[in-house]
Amino acid sequence: MSVAKIIEISADSPKSFEDAIVQGIAKASKSVHGIKSAWVKEQHVVVENDKVALYRVDLKITFVLD
Repeated sequence: MSVAKIIEISADSPKSFEDAIVQGIAKASKSVHGIKSAWVKEQHVVVENDKVALYRVDLKITFVLD
């Protein structure tokens, strides 16, 4: 039997939502092991001078407990 836990993180990127997701999972995997899945809870953009400056995602990450 395995037990999983879900954590919520925020990540951002100046490139794209996809890059924010990739960067968020990469950063989380440095301290959380056994990541099995992630889903995007919300997406936001930061606008500066009438242009998108930052893509931000809120992720829920599932991992298996040791």
